[in-house]
Amino acid sequence: MNIFRLIGDLSHVLAIFLLLAKIWKTRSAAGISGKSQVLFALVFLTRYLDLFTQFVSLYNTVMKVLFIASSCATVFLIYRKFRPTYDGNHDTFRIEFLLAPSLILALIFHYSFTVLEVLWSFSIFLEAVAILPQLFMVSKTGEAENITSHYLFALGSYRGLYLLNWIYRYYTEGHVDYIAVAAGVIQTVLYCDFFYLYVTKVLNGKKLVLLP
Repeated sequence: MNIFRLIGDLSHVLAIFLLLAKIWKTRSAAGISGKSQVLFALVFLTRYLDLFTQFVSLYNTVMKVLFIASSCATVFLIYRKFRPTYDGNHDTFRIEFLLAPSLILALIFHYSFTVLEVLWSFSIFLEAVAILPQLFMVSKTGEAENITSHYLFALGSYRGLYLLNWIYRYYTEGHVDYIAVAAGVIQTVLYCDFFYLYVTKVLNGKKLVLLP
């Protein structure tokens, strides 16, 4: 494991912690897209089906369990425990427009035509766009709480750091995962506008507010 992947994983864990802490501390799911969280839960559930059949390392297993458990817990908090606070009126992105293309791409682009491999590819393509309902929700409300902004920044940083991880591995190991790299580039591009707003506003102590 190289430093870029390690910091990327830590950034991902930080994003999850910030989101769960925000929901639990405020006792509210306001401003959080339940649809994005459902998609992330689906990403990890389909990606880590090998949890009980393939052991890579203790670190790898712990991270798999963490991502599955935390994503499912987030969905539970939004749709069950704090459902009255969930802003479904603004969380209106049509996720079928993300699920269907991700499945079609997975059926076309995969490393072997098996259930596990196709579902792995599906999870990679879906993760690239799973944040869109959240970004769409922010665009509809016109603003985001700072803690939500920190969550989005940490999540975007995780994917950006993974791009550096893939570049490092290409030059040091000759390894390249074309499916993951292509999806990762798309995912990082989706965050670019948010990154600009985060740096120019949130880091200067201002609330992230979108211009009309």
